[in-house]
Amino acid sequence: MDYRNESAADTELRAWQPELPVALTLTASALAACGGGGGGAGPTPLPESVPPPVPPPVSTAPQAVRLLLQSQFSASDAEVAAVQNLGAAAWLEQQFNAPTSITGWDWMIGKGFNAAEFSTVASFTDQMVWYQLIATPDAVRKRVALALSEIMVASANGVNGIGYRSFAMAGYWDTLVQNAFGNFRTLLEAVTLNPAMGVYLNTRGNQKEDAATGRQPDENYAREVLQLFTIGLYELNPNGSNRLGANNVPIETYDQSMVSSLAHVFTGYNFDKTAAIGGSLNYLRVPMTVTASLHSSTAVQFLGTNIPANTDPTAALKIALDTIFNHANVGPFFGRQMIQRLVTSNPSPEYIARVSAAFNNNGAGVRGDMKAVIRAVLQDAEAISTTQAAQANWGKLREPIVRFVQWARTFKVTSTTDAWKLNDLSSDATRLGQSPLRSGSVFNFFRPGYVPPNTVLAGAALVAPEFQITNESSVAGYINFMQTVIKSGYSDVVPSYSAELALVADVDKLLDRLNLLLTAGQLSAATLATIRTAVAGLASATAAEQLVRVQAAVLLVMSSPQYLVQK
Repeated sequence: MDYRNESAADTELRAWQPELPVALTLTASALAACGGGGGGAGPTPLPESVPPPVPPPVSTAPQAVRLLLQSQFSASDAEVAAVQNLGAAAWLEQQFNAPTSITGWDWMIGKGFNAAEFSTVASFTDQMVWYQLIATPDAVRKRVALALSEIMVASANGVNGIGYRSFAMAGYWDTLVQNAFGNFRTLLEAVTLNPAMGVYLNTRGNQKEDAATGRQPDENYAREVLQLFTIGLYELNPNGSNRLGANNVPIETYDQSMVSSLAHVFTGYNFDKTAAIGGSLNYLRVPMTVTASLHSSTAVQFLGTNIPANTDPTAALKIALDTIFNHANVGPFFGRQMIQRLVTSNPSPEYIARVSAAFNNNGAGVRGDMKAVIRAVLQDAEAISTTQAAQANWGKLREPIVRFVQWARTFKVTSTTDAWKLNDLSSDATRLGQSPLRSGSVFNFFRPGYVPPNTVLAGAALVAPEFQITNESSVAGYINFMQTVIKSGYSDVVPSYSAELALVADVDKLLDRLNLLLTAGQLSAATLATIRTAVAGLASATAAEQLVRVQAAVLLVMSSPQYLVQK
């Protein structure tokens, strides 16, 4: 898979149609305002010695909610108070030091999903990951893991041909969660040797070349680990702009010969069957192991590194991953995508450079410190500044997964059966339009450089990744789906609106609460007035009518353009 070989036609966004219902037209038109600074060659790199601007304090409730919505999924009254009392930096450190909650693997074992009759059931992946995102306390860790799952993609849709594939996906999810606050180099190796990734990108069972049959090592993982997971297609300056060569042409980071050569490193690997003794499924979560006789002994040359012929397979893997990890592109390439996932679609070059510098050196000489990267992303002056947020080209379209998890956490969703029967919600016509660990390809649900064609965004040279899964069908499908879910829940998952029902008689206070917790106070006076008129017009004499009033208010806020674009 390669961007350079893929047609853009398959990802074209359908143009908004004037005959859309008024509510959807307003939503669509406001979404078109989302964006920020562009890509391309860009300005001169910011020297890494320039001290970053001092971030403003996070003191008001709306500022606290903005930080919470960037760093996790939702904001509660207690969390808002904690951020205000501790300050942004101390609160984030508290989250880094919080214990990790139950793993996806152990949760599924506890539910008995490892029984023989469930060996072909794929939907346990969905129940597991929705539970992890909605119900576990370590929300910052889970938010970072979700972001990682959209950069280093292994999709349940492509992990096929094995039994208990839900457990393979649980093992992959747990790998991302475990390494979310660790070091990128450790994460890279864990992803490389993970069984689900091995199945998804063909490392598992990949064998050395055979002259008799013409077999060559599979190149899938070698290509994607470079193109999508670590360094990208073109050499980058620290600020994310392309380095330019002769005639101002971007310099490619690698070529096909390097991919073919690197592929030899990833041969000979398969499930560690010693972990399956006694019928255990552990071979689906422990690192794959290598069989030397199936590993290529060919010399490898890529990215200026030579791995001599007959190098021990484990040593060859270490050299290869060290080479990738130490490439100058990793900081800006990975850092930009983390900013996009958590804060804004189009960060300034200076913002990218500061995050890249944190990746390169955490202040103590350590490269790849994930905590340092997350701090740099979330505590940057641009991320915190309300002045920056007020700019029309700042922010990001909230992806459907994040909207749904925010609703569930904000309104204290519980599972009546404790099974969390939330299945694949990918349908854009009848469900959410996106589901975690269910990307349609290794390119994620949307690409970091996606530009919606024939839009104002395209004319301004702005990227809007989430627009790749946004169209007339998905906008209408989202509103219809949320209308049902907000009212009745989904399957065995039900919300509680107790705090909102306490305010139902005072529409202004009700909307103030929803505006704060769901949008960090970014709804305009005009939008609030429109919603207020609609909600106040609903009867509230009985308990049932009061519940309908609250549900209508939640739906209208979560359908509004100023909610859908996170600032």
